[in-house]
Amino acid sequence: PRIAGFEVEPFSVQHEPAGAGGGLSTCSGARPVTHSAPPQPVSGPQTVYWTYDVRWEYSEVKWASRWDVYLYATDEQIHWFSIVNSLMIVLFLTGLLAMIMLRTLHRDLRRYNDAEAKEEAAEEGGWKLVHGDVFRPPQRPALLSVYVGTGVQVLGMSVVTMCFAVAGFLSPANRGALMTALLLLFTAMGVLAGFVSARLYKALSGSDWRMTTLKTAVMFPGIIFIVFFSLNMFIWGQKSSGAVPFGTFFALLVLWFGISVPLVYLGAFFGYRRPKIEPPTKTNMIPRTVPEHAWYTQPVFSVLIGGLLPFGAVFI
Repeated sequence: PRIAGFEVEPFSVQHEPAGAGGGLSTCSGARPVTHSAPPQPVSGPQTVYWTYDVRWEYSEVKWASRWDVYLYATDEQIHWFSIVNSLMIVLFLTGLLAMIMLRTLHRDLRRYNDAEAKEEAAEEGGWKLVHGDVFRPPQRPALLSVYVGTGVQVLGMSVVTMCFAVAGFLSPANRGALMTALLLLFTAMGVLAGFVSARLYKALSGSDWRMTTLKTAVMFPGIIFIVFFSLNMFIWGQKSSGAVPFGTFFALLVLWFGISVPLVYLGAFFGYRRPKIEPPTKTNMIPRTVPEHAWYTQPVFSVLIGGLLPFGAVFI
């Protein structure tokens, strides 16, 4: 027989010793513990007896379905409220962006089609002003390539993990299976990270692709490893059994430098050999002067507001 579930019910009982023979007179086969027994008041130094009883009951729940009670939500009202809340936020953002774009395009098209202002229409304005600057390489093309390559690596890992979970290959019953799958998939997706990073770096007219590939392979995994190792040091200091042993760290290092880094270089090798991605418009030789921004368009404020709505969509 297998245990498909259990329920723990604590309560207080005032036990009485059985006498010189030991044991408790209030906890025996002839006198089992029930809820009707008086609780034990604690008013000073005294002896507290800890006992437990086990009652076995047959269950119709199958062994393979024992986790369903935790995996399936039972409160449909909260579920539907979350869906409606997320849809309303998405529709609000979509409508807001569409309204801004339509107003901008209508204003520009109205000015261009105005027959009485041909001389003014000959001068470019509005969204056409930036067509010669949008594909200008940034100040740090290598850093941007590292960010994009690592993002593609994480995205590929997440998509494949969700596909395996939906197909039933990953189950919460197997402890550590999800974390193991994430680590292995992140390691395997190093090919995508190197390929995308090298392609973007070449499109931005970069030349030192080897150093960019090295940063792609070690920057973000290195940050995560240092933070994880530092937190684990505190757990070791407390002598907790939850600390990760040195053998696991060694295995992670082998996965990182023995498999992930070579895969990143392999992807970068094939990515840099591909033809350069040419922009659809020609970039101006002289960059256009960027005007002063309003206070609400500053990066800090934009990041805070931009993260508030997605957080509201997933919070409830």
